[in-house]
Amino acid sequence: MIIYNVTVNVDQEVHEMWLAWMRNTHLPDVMATGHFLDARICRVLSEGDTGVTYAVQYTCKDLAEYELYSALHADRLRAESEKYYGVKAVAFRTLLEVIHTA
Repeated sequence: MIIYNVTVNVDQEVHEMWLAWMRNTHLPDVMATGHFLDARICRVLSEGDTGVTYAVQYTCKDLAEYELYSALHADRLRAESEKYYGVKAVAFRTLLEVIHTA
């Protein structure tokens, strides 16, 4: 299993609007690509000085599936976020391999 983790620091000014957009538009759009098994939005509890931070996690069965998503859909979906929120929602991405679950 692969977890595609997107950590996003969202400006307090657009926080509620961003969260609604993620729930109602962006997550459904990402899931509609068919490359992920599930998705979750987690609020990071150790806050920094500015904004609200979230870890958005998408699970896929293997690296090949993630690479297909990345090649076919990622640029378009990232551009939508940048168009709506620009520097008010700054993201960095991490790819994780699940080694063990209990």
